[in-house]
Amino acid sequence: MNAILLTIILIPVIEIYLFIEIGGKIGALYTISLIFLTAVIGIYYVKYEGFNTLRSGMSQLIKNEIPVYEIVSGAALAFAALLLIIPGFATDLVGFLLIFPPTRSLVFSKFSKKIYKEKKLNEDFIEGESEDIDDKK
Repeated sequence: MNAILLTIILIPVIEIYLFIEIGGKIGALYTISLIFLTAVIGIYYVKYEGFNTLRSGMSQLIKNEIPVYEIVSGAALAFAALLLIIPGFATDLVGFLLIFPPTRSLVFSKFSKKIYKEKKLNEDFIEGESEDIDDKK
């Protein structure tokens, strides 16, 4: 089964399960209030971190450096904001993990190592053209 399709099916199932479990423990009204509270706090913190990332990217541009980390960090913050807007506890947890710089840099280091290994494997090949030389000239 396709991984994307499996993800689309599993995320709502996990969220519904968590709604039922947490709602059973603390009550429906508190559960709904907690969902809204995490969304509001998360969006404001994403806004704060987004401005910090933008400021860092501008300082990189002033130094004539390419702000690669800031670009990827901005994309991760946009994804985190989307996860925080979607109601649910599991998506909020992943969104909050992407907001905080230490966990965000940990995720980026894992992906950058993987990309570096793939790039290193591709560098072992040398492209070129060949021509047969006939000895009977």
